[in-house]
Amino acid sequence: MREKRLQDIEEYIHSVGTVSLDELCEHFNVSKNTIRRDISNILDKGTIHKVYGGVTSVSSHLIPFENRDITNSLEKTAIAKCAAQFVEGNELIFIDSGTTTRSIVEYLPLVPKLTILTNSLDIINAAANLEHITLMAIGNCYKRDTKSFVGSESLHILDKYNINKAFMAATGVSTESGLTNSDILEYEIKKKIVDKAQQVYLLADASKFGRSTLLTYAPLDQVDTLITSEPLPQQYQEYCDEHGIAVFLTEHGADTRGI
Repeated sequence: MREKRLQDIEEYIHSVGTVSLDELCEHFNVSKNTIRRDISNILDKGTIHKVYGGVTSVSSHLIPFENRDITNSLEKTAIAKCAAQFVEGNELIFIDSGTTTRSIVEYLPLVPKLTILTNSLDIINAAANLEHITLMAIGNCYKRDTKSFVGSESLHILDKYNINKAFMAATGVSTESGLTNSDILEYEIKKKIVDKAQQVYLLADASKFGRSTLLTYAPLDQVDTLITSEPLPQQYQEYCDEHGIAVFLTEHGADTRGI
């Protein structure tokens, strides 16, 4: 029984990347003391490392960023296509880094005076030659593992801009922990953007729900519109109904709308 749990815990850590002890306790329904003992056993294998408040995977089985979009790729593309329909002319929008948001640009409508602000190398490359788009980048340090630019030195620049819409990604989404990620530098940008944006769109495939990582960059109730690939679990649909979050479902390119 314990050996099976140890295996399940280790596989879960590798699938998420970085996870807090509290999340592990909740996910596996065990006490903090039990998780600490289990983690101590797994640490001896050298496949995970301790980080503040939790653990992170160092396994070679982790999927590189450039290959992550293979996982749930049809769902992610459909989500990006659905999100693009909300972009209008005369707007300043932020497009987050991530494998779900990276395809938005190819589906954007031809609208006048559209400005894109981003820290994603993929978005920059996709929009660089589109003459009808004004492109602005944020971040002064490049992270190869996420293909994104980070850096707290440039955060004050965001105070100047009125961001109409922010299209955000997350490593995990839960009603308790909200929108989470694992990198402190990306966290600072994401948090600032969500605080500044007039409307927040969350793009998350079904695998992201019920997961949380170390850093919460926004509570779930700060989202205005949620775009996902499958019907939400009941507790999430009830949460969205209660907090007025519009939910858009898309299945491999077929969009259906609901609130």
